[in-house]
Amino acid sequence: MRVVFRNILYFFILSFLLASGCKKSGSGSGGGSNEANLVVTTNPPAGSVQPASTGPFNLTITITSPMPPGGVKIEVTARREDNNTQFFSQTINNTSTSTNNFSITNTPANVTCVVDMKVTSNSRPSNQWTGSYRYSRK
Repeated sequence: MRVVFRNILYFFILSFLLASGCKKSGSGSGGGSNEANLVVTTNPPAGSVQPASTGPFNLTITITSPMPPGGVKIEVTARREDNNTQFFSQTINNTSTSTNNFSITNTPANVTCVVDMKVTSNSRPSNQWTGSYRYSRK
C-alpha cells in the first residue's frame, strides 16, 4: 500500500511540474509576441473614392504604430475594377522607414481602378494591415 501511495504521489508531483513548465509566458519570446499591431495611414485615404484626374497618381503609406523589429513588407497593386486586370505592382520586401512613397503608373483612362495595399510585419507575419481606395484617370 505504501509503494502504491508513493507512486501516485510521484505521478502527481511529476504531472504538476510538467504542466507548469509548459505554460506560455508574455515575456516577448517567440518571435515578437509583444509586437504592436500595425497601424497605417495612407494618402489618398484607404476606403476613399478619389475624383477623376489626369494624374500623377501618387500614394504615401505611413506606418504610425511602432515599427516591428524586423521591419515591414509593403505590397501595392492597382487593377481595373470592371475586370480585375492588374496594371501596376510594386513590393518593398524589407523597410524600416515609416513613410513610403509610390507612384502608380500605366493607369487606363475612363475606368474605375482599385489600389490594394498590404503591410506585413517581417517579425510576425500574422501582423498585417490591408486597405484599398478607388480612383480614375480622365
